[in-house]
Amino acid sequence: MHILHVTPYYAPAYAFGGVVRAVEGMARALVRRGHTLTVLTTDALTRDSRIDTPDEIRDDVRVIRARNIVPQLRAANLSTPFDMGDMARELLPSVSVIHCHEFRTLENMLVLSQAGSIPAVLSPHGTLTYTTGRSELKSVWDRILSPRYAGKFRAVIGLTQTEMDESRAYWRTITQTHRTQFFVVPNGVNVEEFAALPDVSMRSTFRARWNLGDAVVCLFMGRLHARKGIDVLIEAFKQANVPNTRLVIAGPDEGMLETLHPLLDDRIVITGFLNGADRLAALAAADVFALPATGEGLSMASLEAMAAGLPVILSPGCNLPEAETYGAGIIREARRDEWAAGLIDLLTDAPTRARMSANARALVSERFTWDHAAERLEAVYQAVIG
Repeated sequence: MHILHVTPYYAPAYAFGGVVRAVEGMARALVRRGHTLTVLTTDALTRDSRIDTPDEIRDDVRVIRARNIVPQLRAANLSTPFDMGDMARELLPSVSVIHCHEFRTLENMLVLSQAGSIPAVLSPHGTLTYTTGRSELKSVWDRILSPRYAGKFRAVIGLTQTEMDESRAYWRTITQTHRTQFFVVPNGVNVEEFAALPDVSMRSTFRARWNLGDAVVCLFMGRLHARKGIDVLIEAFKQANVPNTRLVIAGPDEGMLETLHPLLDDRIVITGFLNGADRLAALAAADVFALPATGEGLSMASLEAMAAGLPVILSPGCNLPEAETYGAGIIREARRDEWAAGLIDLLTDAPTRARMSANARALVSERFTWDHAAERLEAVYQAVIG
Protein backbone atom coordinates (compact mmCIF):
# COMPACT_ATOMS: atom_id res chain seq x y z
CA MET A 1 0.00 0.00 0.00
CA HIS A 2 1.01 3.65 -0.42
CA ILE A 3 1.09 5.34 2.99
CA LEU A 4 1.27 9.11 3.36
CA HIS A 5 2.68 10.36 6.67
CA VAL A 6 1.89 13.98 7.57
CA THR A 7 4.06 15.64 10.20
CA PRO A 8 5.22 19.18 11.05
CA TYR A 9 8.89 18.08 11.05
CA TYR A 10 10.89 15.13 9.82
CA ALA A 11 14.47 13.91 9.78
CA PRO A 12 17.00 15.43 10.00
CA ALA A 13 15.02 17.92 12.16
CA TYR A 14 15.84 15.95 15.32
CA ALA A 15 15.95 19.09 17.45
CA PHE A 16 12.15 18.92 17.58
CA GLY A 17 12.32 15.82 19.75
CA GLY A 18 11.09 12.27 19.81
CA VAL A 19 8.26 12.64 17.31
CA VAL A 20 10.80 13.12 14.51
CA ARG A 21 12.63 9.90 15.37
CA ALA A 22 9.34 8.08 15.85
CA VAL A 23 7.94 8.99 12.43
CA GLU A 24 11.27 8.20 10.78
CA GLY A 25 11.39 4.82 12.51
CA MET A 26 7.84 3.97 11.45
CA ALA A 27 8.45 4.98 7.85
CA ARG A 28 11.67 3.02 7.48
CA ALA A 29 10.16 -0.10 9.05
CA LEU A 30 7.10 0.03 6.80
CA VAL A 31 9.33 0.37 3.72
CA ARG A 32 11.20 -2.75 4.84
CA ARG A 33 7.86 -4.55 4.83
CA GLY A 34 7.31 -3.66 1.18
CA HIS A 35 5.11 -0.56 1.37
CA THR A 36 5.52 2.72 -0.49
CA LEU A 37 6.09 5.60 1.93
CA THR A 38 5.76 9.32 1.35
CA VAL A 39 6.28 11.87 4.12
CA LEU A 40 4.68 15.28 3.67
CA THR A 41 6.26 17.73 6.08
CA THR A 42 7.68 21.26 6.33
CA ASP A 43 11.14 22.70 5.79
CA ALA A 44 11.76 23.22 9.52
CA LEU A 45 15.21 22.05 10.66
CA THR A 46 15.40 23.83 14.01
CA ARG A 47 13.35 26.57 15.62
CA ASP A 48 15.22 29.15 13.50
CA SER A 49 16.62 27.32 10.45
CA ARG A 50 15.31 25.51 7.37
CA ILE A 51 16.07 22.46 5.25
CA ASP A 52 16.84 23.50 1.67
CA THR A 53 15.82 20.21 0.00
CA PRO A 54 12.13 20.33 -1.00
CA ASP A 55 11.92 16.77 -2.36
CA GLU A 56 14.28 13.88 -1.64
CA ILE A 57 14.53 10.13 -1.13
CA ARG A 58 15.75 9.39 2.39
CA ASP A 59 16.21 5.72 3.36
CA ASP A 60 13.84 4.70 0.54
CA VAL A 61 11.20 7.11 1.87
CA ARG A 62 10.13 10.02 -0.32
CA VAL A 63 10.18 13.22 1.73
CA ILE A 64 8.35 16.29 0.40
CA ARG A 65 8.75 19.55 2.30
CA ALA A 66 6.38 22.51 2.16
CA ARG A 67 7.99 25.87 2.81
CA ASN A 68 7.06 27.67 6.03
CA ILE A 69 5.93 31.07 4.76
CA VAL A 70 6.62 32.75 8.12
CA PRO A 71 9.57 30.76 9.50
CA GLN A 72 9.88 33.02 12.54
CA LEU A 73 6.72 31.41 13.95
CA ARG A 74 8.57 28.10 14.30
CA ALA A 75 10.08 29.58 17.47
CA ALA A 76 6.53 29.50 18.87
CA ASN A 77 6.04 25.96 17.53
CA LEU A 78 3.67 27.13 14.80
CA SER A 79 3.84 26.11 11.14
CA THR A 80 2.85 28.13 8.08
CA PRO A 81 3.09 25.62 5.17
CA PHE A 82 0.24 27.14 3.19
CA ASP A 83 1.15 25.24 -0.01
CA MET A 84 0.72 21.86 1.67
CA GLY A 85 -2.91 21.48 0.62
CA ASP A 86 -1.98 21.84 -3.05
CA MET A 87 0.92 19.42 -2.61
CA ALA A 88 -1.39 16.90 -0.96
CA ARG A 89 -3.92 17.19 -3.79
CA GLU A 90 -1.28 16.01 -6.26
CA LEU A 91 -0.19 13.09 -4.07
CA LEU A 92 -3.50 11.75 -2.83
CA PRO A 93 -4.83 9.94 -5.93
CA SER A 94 -2.25 7.18 -5.37
CA VAL A 95 -2.47 7.10 -1.55
CA SER A 96 -4.07 4.17 0.31
CA VAL A 97 -4.10 5.68 3.80
CA ILE A 98 -3.07 8.95 5.47
CA HIS A 99 -1.25 8.83 8.81
CA CYS A 100 -1.17 12.19 10.64
CA HIS A 101 1.19 12.90 13.53
CA GLU A 102 0.22 15.23 16.40
CA PHE A 103 -3.36 16.50 16.39
CA ARG A 104 -3.70 20.27 16.50
CA THR A 105 -1.68 21.18 13.42
CA LEU A 106 -2.26 23.25 10.32
CA GLU A 107 -0.63 20.43 8.34
CA ASN A 108 -3.44 18.04 9.29
CA MET A 109 -6.15 20.54 8.39
CA LEU A 110 -4.64 21.31 4.99
CA VAL A 111 -4.17 17.66 4.03
CA LEU A 112 -7.50 16.41 5.37
CA SER A 113 -9.31 19.15 3.47
CA GLN A 114 -8.17 17.39 0.30
CA ALA A 115 -8.52 13.79 1.49
CA GLY A 116 -12.04 13.01 0.29
CA SER A 117 -12.79 9.36 1.04
CA ILE A 118 -9.17 8.32 1.67
CA PRO A 119 -9.02 6.89 5.22
CA ALA A 120 -6.94 8.79 7.76
CA VAL A 121 -5.47 7.74 11.09
CA LEU A 122 -3.91 9.84 13.84
CA SER A 123 -0.98 9.35 16.21
CA PRO A 124 -1.31 12.14 18.83
CA HIS A 125 2.12 11.38 20.38
CA GLY A 126 0.96 12.47 23.82
CA THR A 127 -0.26 15.89 22.66
CA LEU A 128 -4.02 15.57 23.27
CA THR A 129 -4.14 16.29 27.00
CA TYR A 130 -3.71 19.77 28.39
CA THR A 131 -1.07 18.56 30.88
CA THR A 132 1.60 18.43 28.16
CA GLY A 133 1.72 22.21 27.77
CA ARG A 134 0.18 25.05 25.71
CA SER A 135 -3.16 24.49 27.44
CA GLU A 136 -4.63 27.91 26.54
CA LEU A 137 -3.89 27.48 22.83
CA LYS A 138 -5.23 23.92 22.91
CA SER A 139 -8.45 25.11 24.55
CA VAL A 140 -9.05 27.74 21.86
CA TRP A 141 -8.19 25.27 19.09
CA ASP A 142 -10.61 22.70 20.53
CA ARG A 143 -13.47 25.18 20.70
CA ILE A 144 -13.05 26.42 17.14
CA LEU A 145 -11.18 23.93 14.96
CA SER A 146 -10.95 20.42 16.43
CA PRO A 147 -14.66 19.52 15.99
CA ARG A 148 -14.39 20.35 12.28
CA TYR A 149 -11.88 17.63 11.44
CA ALA A 150 -11.61 15.17 14.34
CA GLY A 151 -14.37 13.06 12.81
CA LYS A 152 -12.30 12.55 9.66
CA PHE A 153 -9.97 10.19 11.52
CA ARG A 154 -11.11 6.59 11.27
CA ALA A 155 -8.57 5.50 13.86
CA VAL A 156 -6.54 7.02 16.68
CA ILE A 157 -3.34 5.25 17.71
CA GLY A 158 -2.23 5.62 21.32
CA LEU A 159 1.33 4.86 22.33
CA THR A 160 0.06 3.27 25.54
CA GLN A 161 -3.20 1.97 26.95
CA THR A 162 -3.44 5.16 29.00
CA GLU A 163 -3.13 7.36 25.92
CA MET A 164 -5.70 5.26 24.06
CA ASP A 165 -8.18 5.63 26.93
CA GLU A 166 -7.52 9.38 27.12
CA SER A 167 -8.00 9.67 23.36
CA ARG A 168 -11.33 7.86 23.45
CA ALA A 169 -12.58 10.11 26.26
CA TYR A 170 -11.35 13.23 24.47
CA TRP A 171 -13.03 12.18 21.22
CA ARG A 172 -16.40 12.01 22.98
CA THR A 173 -16.07 15.69 23.89
CA ILE A 174 -15.30 17.07 20.44
CA THR A 175 -17.13 14.95 17.87
CA GLN A 176 -20.40 13.09 17.54
CA THR A 177 -18.97 10.47 15.19
CA HIS A 178 -18.83 6.94 16.53
CA ARG A 179 -16.91 5.35 13.69
CA THR A 180 -13.44 6.19 15.03
CA GLN A 181 -11.55 3.14 16.26
CA PHE A 182 -8.83 3.20 18.91
CA PHE A 183 -5.62 1.16 18.95
CA VAL A 184 -2.37 0.87 20.89
CA VAL A 185 0.92 0.76 18.97
CA PRO A 186 4.01 1.64 21.05
CA ASN A 187 7.00 3.45 19.62
CA GLY A 188 9.99 1.39 18.64
CA VAL A 189 13.75 1.63 18.46
CA ASN A 190 16.26 0.62 15.81
CA VAL A 191 18.19 -1.63 18.18
CA GLU A 192 21.02 -2.08 15.66
CA GLU A 193 21.92 1.59 16.06
CA PHE A 194 22.80 1.01 19.71
CA ALA A 195 24.18 -2.53 19.56
CA ALA A 196 27.84 -1.44 19.72
CA LEU A 197 27.37 0.67 22.86
CA PRO A 198 29.01 1.25 25.20
CA ASP A 199 31.87 1.86 22.77
CA VAL A 200 35.05 2.35 24.82
CA SER A 201 36.56 4.93 22.46
CA MET A 202 33.37 6.99 22.26
CA ARG A 203 32.98 6.80 26.03
CA SER A 204 36.49 8.03 26.74
CA THR A 205 36.36 10.77 24.09
CA PHE A 206 33.07 12.20 25.37
CA ARG A 207 34.25 12.06 28.97
CA ALA A 208 37.46 13.86 28.10
CA ARG A 209 35.61 16.50 26.09
CA TRP A 210 33.33 17.36 29.00
CA ASN A 211 35.85 16.76 31.79
CA LEU A 212 33.89 13.91 33.37
CA GLY A 213 36.87 11.81 34.42
CA ASP A 214 35.93 8.49 36.00
CA ALA A 215 32.75 9.80 37.63
CA VAL A 216 29.49 7.88 37.60
CA VAL A 217 27.47 9.84 35.03
CA CYS A 218 23.72 10.45 35.10
CA LEU A 219 22.40 11.57 31.71
CA PHE A 220 19.32 13.56 30.77
CA MET A 221 18.72 13.76 27.02
CA GLY A 222 15.77 15.68 25.62
CA ARG A 223 14.36 19.11 24.95
CA LEU A 224 14.90 21.67 27.72
CA HIS A 225 11.21 22.20 28.39
CA ALA A 226 9.39 22.66 31.70
CA ARG A 227 7.39 19.45 31.37
CA LYS A 228 10.59 17.40 31.18
CA GLY A 229 11.19 18.01 34.89
CA ILE A 230 14.82 19.03 34.55
CA ASP A 231 14.61 21.34 37.56
CA VAL A 232 13.44 18.41 39.70
CA LEU A 233 16.34 16.30 38.40
CA ILE A 234 18.93 18.97 39.19
CA GLU A 235 17.61 19.58 42.70
CA ALA A 236 17.41 15.83 43.38
CA PHE A 237 20.94 15.26 42.08
CA LYS A 238 22.28 18.00 44.33
CA GLN A 239 20.36 16.65 47.32
CA ALA A 240 21.63 13.11 46.69
CA ASN A 241 25.18 14.49 46.76
CA VAL A 242 26.79 11.16 45.83
CA PRO A 243 30.60 11.51 45.68
CA ASN A 244 32.31 11.28 42.27
CA THR A 245 29.14 11.68 40.22
CA ARG A 246 28.24 14.06 37.39
CA LEU A 247 24.96 15.09 35.80
CA VAL A 248 24.98 15.69 32.03
CA ILE A 249 22.03 17.56 30.51
CA ALA A 250 21.89 17.27 26.72
CA GLY A 251 19.25 18.82 24.50
CA PRO A 252 18.05 21.90 22.64
CA ASP A 253 16.74 24.79 24.71
CA GLU A 254 13.01 25.50 24.51
CA GLY A 255 12.94 28.44 26.87
CA MET A 256 14.12 26.79 30.08
CA LEU A 257 17.89 27.24 29.99
CA GLU A 258 17.86 30.67 31.60
CA THR A 259 15.88 29.37 34.58
CA LEU A 260 18.24 26.42 35.02
CA HIS A 261 21.48 28.39 35.28
CA PRO A 262 20.96 29.49 38.92
CA LEU A 263 20.47 25.82 39.89
CA LEU A 264 23.76 24.56 38.46
CA ASP A 265 26.95 23.68 40.28
CA ASP A 266 30.34 22.45 39.05
CA ARG A 267 29.17 18.81 38.90
CA ILE A 268 26.47 19.59 36.32
CA VAL A 269 27.23 19.93 32.60
CA ILE A 270 24.90 21.32 29.93
CA THR A 271 26.04 20.27 26.46
CA GLY A 272 23.34 21.71 24.23
CA PHE A 273 21.74 19.67 21.45
CA LEU A 274 23.62 16.49 20.51
CA ASN A 275 23.01 14.58 17.31
CA GLY A 276 24.56 11.76 15.32
CA ALA A 277 27.84 10.44 16.72
CA ASP A 278 27.77 12.97 19.58
CA ARG A 279 24.41 11.62 20.74
CA LEU A 280 25.68 8.04 20.70
CA ALA A 281 28.85 9.11 22.50
CA ALA A 282 26.79 10.67 25.30
CA LEU A 283 24.90 7.41 25.74
CA ALA A 284 28.18 5.49 25.71
CA ALA A 285 29.66 7.78 28.36
CA ALA A 286 26.69 7.58 30.74
CA ASP A 287 25.98 5.08 33.51
CA VAL A 288 22.34 6.01 34.26
CA PHE A 289 19.60 7.73 32.25
CA ALA A 290 17.10 10.00 34.04
CA LEU A 291 13.83 11.59 32.91
CA PRO A 292 11.35 13.01 35.49
CA ALA A 293 8.86 14.20 32.85
CA THR A 294 5.33 15.18 33.82
CA GLY A 295 3.82 14.39 30.43
CA GLU A 296 5.12 12.11 27.68
CA GLY A 297 3.34 9.93 25.16
CA LEU A 298 5.98 7.24 25.29
CA SER A 299 9.49 8.55 25.80
CA MET A 300 11.70 7.85 22.77
CA ALA A 301 14.76 9.04 24.67
CA SER A 302 14.11 6.48 27.41
CA LEU A 303 13.65 3.65 24.91
CA GLU A 304 16.88 4.59 23.16
CA ALA A 305 18.75 4.81 26.45
CA MET A 306 17.61 1.30 27.37
CA ALA A 307 18.56 0.05 23.91
CA ALA A 308 22.03 1.42 24.66
CA GLY A 309 22.10 -0.60 27.87
CA LEU A 310 21.51 2.20 30.36
CA PRO A 311 19.53 1.59 33.53
CA VAL A 312 16.84 4.24 33.86
CA ILE A 313 15.14 6.26 36.54
CA LEU A 314 11.85 7.58 35.18
CA SER A 315 8.68 9.26 36.37
CA PRO A 316 5.20 7.76 35.85
CA GLY A 317 4.69 10.48 33.25
CA CYS A 318 7.12 8.67 30.92
CA ASN A 319 4.52 5.89 30.55
CA LEU A 320 7.10 3.10 30.76
CA PRO A 321 6.11 0.96 33.77
CA GLU A 322 7.76 -1.95 31.94
CA ALA A 323 11.14 -0.50 32.87
CA GLU A 324 10.51 -1.37 36.51
CA THR A 325 8.66 -4.65 35.96
CA TYR A 326 11.47 -5.92 33.72
CA GLY A 327 14.12 -4.84 36.23
CA ALA A 328 15.55 -2.31 33.76
CA GLY A 329 15.18 0.67 36.05
CA ILE A 330 13.05 2.35 38.69
CA ILE A 331 9.95 4.56 38.56
CA ARG A 332 9.64 7.44 41.02
CA GLU A 333 7.16 10.31 41.29
CA ALA A 334 8.75 13.50 39.96
CA ARG A 335 9.45 14.96 43.39
CA ARG A 336 12.86 15.98 44.68
CA ASP A 337 13.03 13.75 47.76
CA GLU A 338 11.90 10.61 45.95
CA TRP A 339 14.26 11.23 43.08
CA ALA A 340 17.18 11.95 45.38
CA ALA A 341 16.66 8.57 47.05
CA GLY A 342 16.35 6.85 43.68
CA LEU A 343 19.51 8.46 42.37
CA ILE A 344 21.41 7.38 45.46
CA ASP A 345 20.27 3.79 44.89
CA LEU A 346 21.40 3.71 41.26
CA LEU A 347 24.53 5.84 41.40
CA THR A 348 26.05 3.88 44.30
CA ASP A 349 25.28 0.31 43.20
CA ALA A 350 27.34 -0.87 40.22
CA PRO A 351 26.15 -4.52 40.36
CA THR A 352 22.51 -3.39 40.20
CA ARG A 353 23.30 -1.10 37.27
CA ALA A 354 24.95 -3.99 35.42
CA ARG A 355 21.93 -6.23 35.96
CA MET A 356 19.53 -3.49 34.89
CA SER A 357 21.64 -2.82 31.80
CA ALA A 358 21.14 -6.35 30.51
CA ASN A 359 17.43 -6.23 31.36
CA ALA A 360 17.04 -2.90 29.56
CA ARG A 361 18.44 -4.27 26.30
CA ALA A 362 16.25 -7.36 26.58
CA LEU A 363 13.11 -5.30 27.22
CA VAL A 364 13.60 -3.15 24.13
CA SER A 365 14.46 -6.12 21.91
CA GLU A 366 11.39 -8.04 23.05
CA ARG A 367 8.80 -5.26 23.23
CA PHE A 368 9.89 -2.07 21.50
CA THR A 369 11.35 -2.57 18.02
CA TRP A 370 10.13 -0.81 14.91
CA ASP A 371 9.59 -4.12 13.15
CA HIS A 372 7.08 -5.07 15.87
CA ALA A 373 5.43 -1.67 15.60
CA ALA A 374 5.21 -1.81 11.80
CA GLU A 375 3.36 -5.11 11.93
CA ARG A 376 0.79 -3.61 14.28
CA LEU A 377 0.49 -0.47 12.15
CA GLU A 378 -0.29 -2.61 9.12
CA ALA A 379 -3.22 -4.11 11.03
CA VAL A 380 -4.54 -0.63 11.84
CA TYR A 381 -4.28 0.48 8.23
CA GLN A 382 -6.08 -2.64 7.02
CA ALA A 383 -8.84 -2.07 9.56
CA VAL A 384 -9.60 1.43 8.26
CA ILE A 385 -9.17 0.59 4.58
CA GLY A 386 -11.61 -2.29 4.96
